[in-house]
Amino acid sequence: MAKILELIDFHYYYGNIHTVKGINLYVEEGEMVTLIGANGAGKTTTLQSISGLTKRSGIEGKIVFNGREIQNYSGYKVASLGIAQALEGRRIFSKLTVEENLKMGAYLRKDTKNIKADLENVYRRFPRLLERRMQLGGTLSGGEQQMLAIGRSLLSRPKLLLLDEPSLGLAPLIVKEIFIAIRDINNEGTTILFVEQNSKIALSTANRGYVMQTGEIVMSNTCKNLMEDEEVKKAYLGC
Repeated sequence: MAKILELIDFHYYYGNIHTVKGINLYVEEGEMVTLIGANGAGKTTTLQSISGLTKRSGIEGKIVFNGREIQNYSGYKVASLGIAQALEGRRIFSKLTVEENLKMGAYLRKDTKNIKADLENVYRRFPRLLERRMQLGGTLSGGEQQMLAIGRSLLSRPKLLLLDEPSLGLAPLIVKEIFIAIRDINNEGTTILFVEQNSKIALSTANRGYVMQTGEIVMSNTCKNLMEDEEVKKAYLGC
């Protein structure tokens, strides 16, 4: 399959602090890939750089999306190419209704006649959002807000969906429900790259994985092989 995303010798600097140190990774079209590692490893910075949400002046190296270098693109331009991100902490609009939040995901779309069908698909995937469609986003539970954040991203019809810590702060049953939805989204054709601290569920869900430590990728393999690796077991899986 063709590579939809590639990071080539990618570095990121917060001023003099070198937070991402020359990483190389790729995601093929239709794949689901995870990036695991401890807090502060540089995972979120990597995702936000792909999305155009970091200062472009801090970047060295290349971010290539569908054959186009995008490391100098603003967030708006990146989104217009077909990259959507559900941010860590959800970041929904607390004073807008569920449906208004979802429709914000379609802000850049010109095919307005298809938005209604996509909205119905999100409600089918997350029935709780349908039940609460006129409720303010800020009144939802953490799990419902995560569903809303993912649903809002899907309304942009992304070619690549980025997810940052989708299980963060959620009860185990809700985490299971969220990851079933993530698998279904990928099975229906959306390419996904996600960051996740729950390494066990991440490696049980994705096709391939990268292990990141202090700004560097120290290991990459199929998720099956990573789960069988003794170093990964000891450091990330509690085995």
